[in-house]
Amino acid sequence: MRLGRHFLGGLAAAWLASLPVVSHAQAYPSRPVRIVVAFTAGGTTDMLARSVGQQLTERLKQPFVIDNKPGAGGNIGTEIVVRSAPDGYTLIIDSVGPIAVNPTLYKGLNYNPLTDLVPIVQIADVPNVLVVHPSLGVKNFEQFVAYAKANPGKLNYGSTGIGTSSHLSGYMLSKRVGIEVTHVPYKGADALNDLLAGRLQFMFATIPSVIQHIRGGKLLPIAISSAKRSRSLPDVPTVIESGLPAFEAGSWFGFFAPKGTPEPVIAQLNRTVNEILALPSIEKQMISQGADPVGGTPAEFGQFVQREYEKWKSVVRESGATAE
Repeated sequence: MRLGRHFLGGLAAAWLASLPVVSHAQAYPSRPVRIVVAFTAGGTTDMLARSVGQQLTERLKQPFVIDNKPGAGGNIGTEIVVRSAPDGYTLIIDSVGPIAVNPTLYKGLNYNPLTDLVPIVQIADVPNVLVVHPSLGVKNFEQFVAYAKANPGKLNYGSTGIGTSSHLSGYMLSKRVGIEVTHVPYKGADALNDLLAGRLQFMFATIPSVIQHIRGGKLLPIAISSAKRSRSLPDVPTVIESGLPAFEAGSWFGFFAPKGTPEPVIAQLNRTVNEILALPSIEKQMISQGADPVGGTPAEFGQFVQREYEKWKSVVRESGATAE
């Protein structure tokens, strides 16, 4: 009888050993997930995070909670995630500034977003659009350049801060076409307010931030900064089409996790976000707001981020911009 127990026990142990192991990643998520947004509520990053976060909540059956941590050009929120446990329960939807520009712009960063964060998936490409105040009297890019050359030093352009995409896009344009303009940096939306009031003459702005003003006739779009036309503003030509080869300067947004986050977690998040971006309702919503859905693999996103870092490193150094 004793021998029978040992024999049956051995069979049970062998059977249990043959079962698939339930890993941490297979149970993920088993509790709420925090998505840090390194900017204020209501901005482009926040808008995309809430849209995708709601879908993640529905699909993965756990709350994906947006946590806005603005400040220092996105560095505060980004560092919070860098220092978080790499378990998949603290993520960030970040953008070109904190990831690809700030490592060069800020001399005292005590972390490296390119190595201390793991790319999960690119959510969207959000081109900058060159918008002018209607009082300027120009109708297209060629007229704008001609006016700027005929009136050196008389045009002011705003940005959301030194070293931001809107600033560096304007700098790149002025150098490429040889115009003398004045950069006026702001904090956040104040630049757009002054442009709408006519105190600034032009600005490179993310499409979501100005698309309603364009539709309302308060701003005139004359060029898109991406390689191809935006699906949100299909009638607006690119800067490249307007005569400046290889002019690409815009914003993009994607999911990142702390370095060391388990690969199965990264894979699951990547797969789920790609499924979300493929939904016709989400695609339509994002395009109407000015964002072009992207998707893809973590490796593709990582390679893209590295190329963006190299590009903006050169622009930042050439411009002499520094945040400190």
